[in-house]
Amino acid sequence: MSSTISGLITLAVILLVVIIATGLRTIDQAHVGVVTLFGKYRRVINPGLNLVIPLIEKVRWKVPVQNQTSQLEFAAITSDQAAVHFKATIIFTVSDHHAETIQLVAFKFIDARAFTTAMTSAVEASVREFVATKKQAEVLGLRTEIASHAKESLNEQLAGWGYSLLDLAINDISFDQEVMTSMSRVVAATNAQRAAEFEGQALLITRTKQAEAEGAAIRIAAENEATAAKLRGEGLANFRTALAQGLSDSARLLENSGVGSGVLALTLWTETIRDVAKDGKGNVLFLDGNLGTMDDAMRRLQGLMAISPQPPEVEG
Repeated sequence: MSSTISGLITLAVILLVVIIATGLRTIDQAHVGVVTLFGKYRRVINPGLNLVIPLIEKVRWKVPVQNQTSQLEFAAITSDQAAVHFKATIIFTVSDHHAETIQLVAFKFIDARAFTTAMTSAVEASVREFVATKKQAEVLGLRTEIASHAKESLNEQLAGWGYSLLDLAINDISFDQEVMTSMSRVVAATNAQRAAEFEGQALLITRTKQAEAEGAAIRIAAENEATAAKLRGEGLANFRTALAQGLSDSARLLENSGVGSGVLALTLWTETIRDVAKDGKGNVLFLDGNLGTMDDAMRRLQGLMAISPQPPEVEG
């Protein structure tokens, strides 16, 4: 009898241990467990070893409470009917560890795939709304504005699902191949036009500077030529004055010595003929042998020597 009771007690202990063991649940770090009772939300259990009522309570979900990321791909249409493809990264987390928030996260969607689909749709709708008002040429330069617009709408949406948005980044913006090709041609044509404008401006500046330099050179040459002509004129005038003064002084000296001025005229005549014969380029020298012509020339030379040059007036 005692052995039977001992066996029953042992069996009861073993059964109790098995039942307790089946009620032990381990929750990993950075997670919380959602316990249901006959399929209905019961409570939240924290990380570590937890005990649930065997066969009655179940750990339905283990909700991660650390930061999570999701890669999204979607498309939008611009105002000029160009398809734009986006790749985005979203960083989000559970808003807090309160039981109400964990319950909302656990039961709002049927599974994680449904939540990702809903989040992608929310981001896509926000981006489409923004891009629909822009042209394809503007979209590439509005990466930051697009992300900011999507954050505003998505943050409010996630809050209703028990999550908080930490960051949303637009990683890539691309167009269809036909659009990319046409945009490349437009950019190339624009760059060529700008290069032509710059080359034209450079050529205009170069030619303007050349014209200014040539004008300055002509002006300087003209000024130099005018100065040289003035100096040559002054030199010629001084030479003629000195010549006339010298001839007059020589004639006066001859007259004072009792020698006629005709001797001086004859000397000048013969020296002129000598210099012409010496420095001339011709081979034949013709002399006028007419005595009347010679007398006439002599009288002219004597009349020239008789005119005494007047000294220049000195301005007072």
